Amino acid sequence: MPPKTADYDALRRDLIALLGEKGVVDDSETLSPFLKDQRGRYEGQTPFMIRPANTEEVSRAVALCAEAGVPLVPQGGNTGLVAGAVPFPEDGAVLINLGRMNRVRNLDPTDYSITVEAGCILQSVQQAAEAVDRLFPLSLGAEGSCQIGGNLSTNAGGIHVLRYGNARDLVLGLEVVLPDGRVWDGLTALRKDNTGYDLKHLFIGGEGTLGIITAATLKLFPRPRETAVAFIAVAGPAAAVDLLARAREASGDRVAAFELIPRIGLDFALRHVNGIEDPLAETHDWYVLTELASGQADGSLRPVLEDLLASACEDGLVIDAALAANERQAAAFWHIREGLVEGQKFEGGSIKHDVSVPVSKVPSFLDQALTLVKEMVPGIRPVPFGHLGDGNIHFNLSQPEDADREAYLGRWDEVNHAVHSLVVDLGGSISAEHGIGFMKVAENTRFKAPLEIEMMQRVKAALDPKNLMNPGKVVPR
Repeated sequence: MPPKTADYDALRRDLIALLGEKGVVDDSETLSPFLKDQRGRYEGQTPFMIRPANTEEVSRAVALCAEAGVPLVPQGGNTGLVAGAVPFPEDGAVLINLGRMNRVRNLDPTDYSITVEAGCILQSVQQAAEAVDRLFPLSLGAEGSCQIGGNLSTNAGGIHVLRYGNARDLVLGLEVVLPDGRVWDGLTALRKDNTGYDLKHLFIGGEGTLGIITAATLKLFPRPRETAVAFIAVAGPAAAVDLLARAREASGDRVAAFELIPRIGLDFALRHVNGIEDPLAETHDWYVLTELASGQADGSLRPVLEDLLASACEDGLVIDAALAANERQAAAFWHIREGLVEGQKFEGGSIKHDVSVPVSKVPSFLDQALTLVKEMVPGIRPVPFGHLGDGNIHFNLSQPEDADREAYLGRWDEVNHAVHSLVVDLGGSISAEHGIGFMKVAENTRFKAPLEIEMMQRVKAALDPKNLMNPGKVVPR
């Protein structure tokens, strides 16, 4: 419930004095897009939103809210998919949006590091690195609007996890405002620091429940000098897994991405997304989109990929393939992958899952899960796709063609639970890269060991004893 004794009028006046009139937003029209989650399943409520411009303002604003006993919900680009940045009416929480904090504080190509504020758009971080001939490898569909603070708070994944790891693996140091307003300056470019608990990892993936990330020092990498991209028809998911293992070995582990695509997903994209063409002459049930990348421009990657595909074709793993002849064609192949998400929006309701299993178990998961959901919902149209290279499958389920959208979506929790039960039985995770937010709190509590939930609650209670930071998210109340 909202704090009964909180004086919101007084708090608002104090925050305006701190942030200025433009730093406090309370008109409903302006607030509306900030209160809706990306998928449109939830709509929140807040007395007002604050927009600090620097860490000192965040610190002082958090301290004011803490003194008033008013919760805060941190928000970046609001592109999350589990309602982690939605302020719910029962909490009376102030929304704190970090979009104004968008400076690059330091860029050191020699040290291969960049320090940026939390409100920096991911694409802007990529471009800043590119300007000094470096690579920041985190890449995902929302990179033109998502913010790095949100990426880190949710431990985002994307297409290059196979080569570079999740967001967690790309962080050297953090600056964080704690629930009482104090600032932890953990910004460092050190690669080795063995002086106790690695505190940054509490906040990466913490979804703003333990503190607010205000800046980060991130790892950079050499830019690839050569890439080879192929769109490949495979005999099935098991063949794709075998091909991945061969590709890693044949290329000296230079596989940068390895994405699984079902025919139905390609059909949806061809039907609804401009600029997409089928790369192959005949239709097939399953495809792989892969990219090899090297720091040397010696022309070696394409022959490696050609030899790999020829061998795999002889062994029955590969049915057909198209190798990108140039950057334009490579971009066209990747446009197909991006179009998988867009195309599904035009096919009615979609029940979604962001799950992972060990890579070797992906074929078994798909066999069992496809059978399961088809028995539960006759006529359902599964669109399983995604990051096969790290075992992360977006197991999305489009409604039967003649189904009632709302009635179908009303079965979301039932279908989720059945699929998640299978995932856990296979040693997997019910959230591979989207986080827990609000949407998966109950489901996460159901599947995680009680001791794990207890440890998470103890960490939360230690750092945020008054439960003022993003209440109701990640851990049960």
